[in-house]
Amino acid sequence: MTKRSVVVLDYGSGNLRSAQRALQRVGAAVEVTADAEAAANADGLVVPGVGAFEACMTGLRKISGEKIIAERVAAGRPVLGVCVGMQILFARGVEFGVETTGCGQWPGAVTRLDAPVIPHMGWNVVEAGPGSALFDGLDADTRFYFVHSYAAQRWEGSPQAVLTWATHHARFLAAVEDGPLSATQFHPEKSGDAGASVLSNWVGGL
Repeated sequence: MTKRSVVVLDYGSGNLRSAQRALQRVGAAVEVTADAEAAANADGLVVPGVGAFEACMTGLRKISGEKIIAERVAAGRPVLGVCVGMQILFARGVEFGVETTGCGQWPGAVTRLDAPVIPHMGWNVVEAGPGSALFDGLDADTRFYFVHSYAAQRWEGSPQAVLTWATHHARFLAAVEDGPLSATQFHPEKSGDAGASVLSNWVGGL
């Protein structure tokens, strides 16, 4: 059986090698690269991201990453955003009073969590949406590893999307599955066997 090819997009942000290892663990053939052709042709594209929304968008634009994502989605080819790689898929991010334009794949804004303790760091459960492919086979009490201060807290996109929520004082989107475009706010590569199951489900659908 041929391994599914996955590119982890290297635009200067994210846990590239840990993402690579986690995907290899679930049987994918993984390349870490900024090459647009490789990213276009792979069975799956993973967009990681850590740090600030604005910095991630700056790095992404340097390699025309928003165009790579848009072209894959338009062609119905799978893309998975992780952490800030999820956040930048939205139309805009607001950090420290500064609004930054995102990739615009989904409408709406990523904003600061209204919680007494920030960042939201550690293990948390999620409420998987009905019919979720990413969380197929996982129990409701399964925990995933989060580290973030900002999140999408409303959904203004397609009503057909499968939405998974989590709560840290306020409710926020923990994952979205919207046709070829999926994303997780948590880090599957840091979430042990639970994260491996999510990645395996995603790779299995490529």
